[in-house]
Amino acid sequence: MPEYTLINTMTNERKEVYWSFDKLTNYLEENPDWSKAITAPKIVSGTGDVLSKTDDSWKDVLKTIKKGAGKGNTINV
Repeated sequence: MPEYTLINTMTNERKEVYWSFDKLTNYLEENPDWSKAITAPKIVSGTGDVLSKTDDSWKDVLKTIKKGAGKGNTINV
């Protein structure tokens, strides 16, 4: 579920809710003193590089390719 930050326009109270967009829309229609705050999206991305997440058999394939690629190749193993 997405996370939304709501602000009470009367009291400046803030609260975070984990609702579907439909539930958020219904809540804001029924409670006109609350509005959705404009916030930056919370993006979660992976950490580490691709090679650190591969198993040893893929690394063996890369080593074989690197051996046959010739001098000056840029294959990281």
